[in-house]
Amino acid sequence: MASPLRNPRNALLLIAFVAGVFYLLAPLKTAPPSNKAFGFTDETLPARVRSYERIYQKVLEGRAKLIQKFGPTPKDVAMFPPDKDPWPPYTVWDFFPPAFNCPHEIERVGQLGDGGKWVCGLDRLQDKPDCVIYSFGINGESSFEAEVLERTQHCQIWGYDFSVRSFGPQIPTFSLRRTHFKAYGLSGKDSHGPQDKPKMYTLQSLMEMNGHTHIDLLKIDVESWEFDVLNAFVKPYVESGKPLPFGQLSIELHLWNRKFPEFLAFWEMLEEAGLRPFFQEMNMVYNNYAKGGEPELSEYSFLNIKGNNVFVIDPPVYNVHGSRPVDY
Repeated sequence: MASPLRNPRNALLLIAFVAGVFYLLAPLKTAPPSNKAFGFTDETLPARVRSYERIYQKVLEGRAKLIQKFGPTPKDVAMFPPDKDPWPPYTVWDFFPPAFNCPHEIERVGQLGDGGKWVCGLDRLQDKPDCVIYSFGINGESSFEAEVLERTQHCQIWGYDFSVRSFGPQIPTFSLRRTHFKAYGLSGKDSHGPQDKPKMYTLQSLMEMNGHTHIDLLKIDVESWEFDVLNAFVKPYVESGKPLPFGQLSIELHLWNRKFPEFLAFWEMLEEAGLRPFFQEMNMVYNNYAKGGEPELSEYSFLNIKGNNVFVIDPPVYNVHGSRPVDY
């Protein structure tokens, strides 16, 4: 029996049918999602950041209403009120949600559990020639630093922790040429005289010591010293109107003996400087086993939306020497 496809007319009809099917299905498989569906007509990176900032401003309105509800002033708000008083209950973290939309992919860098961090757009650093990472608080676990080294070509990591003698064993020997470790502490003021042990430095002093004008990723876990550190470092930038010299901040906040007005002022200072929280992770190991059970420790990741850092400009711009513009 002769095949119907041997008839030229039937063959052409079949080809046309198959082509039509592929034409109809192709958009379903390949068309990327568009921000236009959300009312955004400009899809450049700076435009997305501006749109997400408008959304974030609603959170500030919500915070003011929540303070009014449970206060009515900040001094009247408890960090962790007793059970059923008031009802429904709340915690301090309800006032500070990680409500900013990262304009890139969000992913866990490093191990699950203690040690890893949530980062926005790590691939922006993959080929960056002057990539700089600062990591405070090593504690023998360096899976975060190890993955950053593995996935980037040029990132150099400066690590500081006076409780250990080096980075953790997760960093391969061949990557050590891109790491720099000192057993120094991070503080709100310098204390590094001959008799000072451990030697303590401000973030500004360490940057000057290393000849750095910018940091791409700043990781801080310094057991409640973060308040002194960031108050000393951030306030001068807020007062001068200059952008902070880092792109992202991953930090563990320790609320031991803090009151709500103090923490609110600290957080609002970070916001005024351009830092926006895009991820939060409670330290459940501590919170589950700490005396009293109050969730006083929480990890936050912030994106800096001010200045020319690599996470908010598109495309990244380098000068002929492979360095960032001077107004970073």
